[in-house]
Amino acid sequence: MNHIHLQQTLPQVFAGRDAIASDIWHQDVLFDKGRRYLIEAASGTGKSSLCSYIYGYRRDYQGIINFDERNIRSLSVGEWVEIRKSALSILFQELRIFPELTALENVQLKNRLTNFKKKKEILSLFETIGIADKVDEKAGKLSYGQQQRVAFIRSLCQPFDFIFLDEPVSHLDDDNGTIMSRLLQQEAERQGAGIIATSIGKHLELEYDDVFKL
Repeated sequence: MNHIHLQQTLPQVFAGRDAIASDIWHQDVLFDKGRRYLIEAASGTGKSSLCSYIYGYRRDYQGIINFDERNIRSLSVGEWVEIRKSALSILFQELRIFPELTALENVQLKNRLTNFKKKKEILSLFETIGIADKVDEKAGKLSYGQQQRVAFIRSLCQPFDFIFLDEPVSHLDDDNGTIMSRLLQQEAERQGAGIIATSIGKHLELEYDDVFKL
């Protein structure tokens, strides 16, 4: 996948509004593989909805979203499975961590599907991002910031053309946010991938090619 193209996309719940002031909604927006994008938003402007539309979890929007020249509404279940395994990774704001599993088991759920990273690489990520001592801890006992880092490691355990991160550093201090930014940059460069990150204030410290106001 080389492009994600939004054409006049708008949440259906916004359709009755008189005016929408946005760089994303009701615009023609092209995200290119290999580039870095930041979407800045206030609460209630549809940030998490945008993530769910692009990932195919929700379809309650007007307009068109294309992967390259393919309207995502036409994708089959099988095609979505393949896209989520090999082309599009996402870190949801709500993380979607399984609390009854350990931190490592949460990551291995993804990695067993993709066989993308060796266990020693995963453990190295835990070490680098400061939660090596939480590997065998039940995820439900971790702080939100620690869970956020587990979900981030999981998002790197697959090949991707684009990675979408919804408020990935909201509960991290500056030092851990810097480490996450560095790891993300390294992985994206290794894969030649695009990065799309959202923020309602605090954001990943990257050199962005474009910044959009949602």
